[in-house]
Amino acid sequence: MISACGGSSDNGVASKSPKAIVSAAEGAIAGVKSVRVSGSIQSGSSTIKLDLDLVSGKGGRGQMSQSGLGFQMVVLNQVVYIDGSPAFWRHFGSAAAAQLLEGKWLKAPANGNFASFALLTNLHELVSKLLSTHGTLATGSTTTVNGQKVVAVNDTTKGGTLYVATTGKPYPVEIVKTGSQGGRMVFDRINESVSLTAPANAIDISQLSSK
Repeated sequence: MISACGGSSDNGVASKSPKAIVSAAEGAIAGVKSVRVSGSIQSGSSTIKLDLDLVSGKGGRGQMSQSGLGFQMVVLNQVVYIDGSPAFWRHFGSAAAAQLLEGKWLKAPANGNFASFALLTNLHELVSKLLSTHGTLATGSTTTVNGQKVVAVNDTTKGGTLYVATTGKPYPVEIVKTGSQGGRMVFDRINESVSLTAPANAIDISQLSSK
């Protein structure tokens, strides 16, 4: 979104070294209050699709799916809340769990069973992981992605491209990676208002383990 990236004036990032462009993108996104992250990533043999609104220092909310098994998620105050489809609960729990949790939310500590999902709502850790795991970098061409003017930074050894806004603040606009850990992530709706609320009457995961 052009409006989300702080105006139309050239920010000069395209003239920097590729390493400096990545650092500028990291610094810019580190200062945001909220951002939407959407796309898909490959984790082993599984494909994780996500569409999350992240709030810096608090958590996030949105929809995810792993290998086609969909669920809604809210992460707030180090607690993960998940509302999964019956197929999701049958796969990750049991038939009994699917019956008990149908139409309900489950809550668990963010460092517990669903820690890997919770990490995806930690804005700074997610961005740091996405931008720091690269090989040799080379500046690519300037282009337009999702209506935003960007400069490409290509990973010439591991494969993949980071697109960074060349107007307003140098926010990352899109990351495309190839290979076994590949995927595509889009960043938009920067600094828009996001309300995080814990779902009411969520079932604590400890109630399941005690049954």
